Amino acid sequence: MWARIFTIALSIIGAVFLMACSEPSTQTSQLQKKVALGRALFNDLRLSRDGQQACASCHDASRAFMDARPNVSSHRRGEPGAVSIGQDGKSLGDINTPSIAYLAFAPDFFFDTSDPEESLYKGGFFLNGRAASLHEQAKGPFVNPVEMQTTVAELAAKVESFYAADFEKIYGAGVFASAGLAYSAISDALVAFERSSEFASFDSKFDRVMAAKESFSEQEQRGFELFKAEDKGNCAACHTVPEPGASKSERLFTDFTYDNLGVPANETVRRLNGLASDYQDEGLLANPAISDESLKGAFRVVSLRNVAVTGPYMHNGVFRDLATVVHFYNSRDVAGAINPETQKPWRAAEVQSTVNREELGDLGLSDGEVEDIVAFMKTLTDRRYEALQ
Repeated sequence: MWARIFTIALSIIGAVFLMACSEPSTQTSQLQKKVALGRALFNDLRLSRDGQQACASCHDASRAFMDARPNVSSHRRGEPGAVSIGQDGKSLGDINTPSIAYLAFAPDFFFDTSDPEESLYKGGFFLNGRAASLHEQAKGPFVNPVEMQTTVAELAAKVESFYAADFEKIYGAGVFASAGLAYSAISDALVAFERSSEFASFDSKFDRVMAAKESFSEQEQRGFELFKAEDKGNCAACHTVPEPGASKSERLFTDFTYDNLGVPANETVRRLNGLASDYQDEGLLANPAISDESLKGAFRVVSLRNVAVTGPYMHNGVFRDLATVVHFYNSRDVAGAINPETQKPWRAAEVQSTVNREELGDLGLSDGEVEDIVAFMKTLTDRRYEALQ
């Protein structure tokens, strides 16, 4: 009798154990299926209006998820465009396509009141924060009239045609009951892929140094100290340096805020894309959720992960080289200072009324110190992209 009871008890315990183990396993399997589906969608040219452009066209995994394609807006023949071409091969944007590596660790758009002295908008997606969440960001390019140029209904129909069985297995038989439901599922699969380790390896030289596996060169160490120094580069004021044990979202070298850096308009792009000569990109103020005029011309502080291999730079791709960006921060407001790319004085900001003149513009760095900071920023490149530097 007792042997039978003991056997029954073991059977019950075993069943409970299997149930406890199977649920996480099922969840992992489901996530893996979503990631695989998202990867397929990300690379599928057919999802644009004429089948000419995929998400991967503007976010090349082999180039740190930036747009490496040359076009008429390139600073030099054969180099990446300052802005991207749409799927029709002629529509030209006005904003530099940012890398989306590590993007999944950014917070949703919010108003941070944790600091009683300075409440700020933070997070969000696209450089003006117009997408509040990663899911909204994933939806945007499909229906953008300059990018993939399709509609929600057309996109849903194409995805149903190509991927119906896969979507129904993951999201249920009714996933294509409406275009809206399908659109949300498409976004969910893309977000699952963007949250995978393919986008965030955290294996740069900086990471290896922090793990005591390597050491900075003397120049990189000087650059690191200048990067942090409040009386010198002061880069860390916005591109925060992670503390030991920091979470992944705290290791992106950004505080997720918005700032008007005084960047001049990209006159070449404006001439090419047909926008009026007096057009101003209002940045964060163009976000429908924002009405504060003091935020006009402010753009999101981007992560510096892989910054050395993701040029051109600034929100409009106006600068070709990373060193030029540091020179700009250093001498933007110095009389007679020269843009090393044009050999002419720095041009005025596109939006002049809200330029940050307190934290940058006259840092007093020598040319050697600028080079040191650039050397440090190159240590933020993922191992697989180091050969591109």
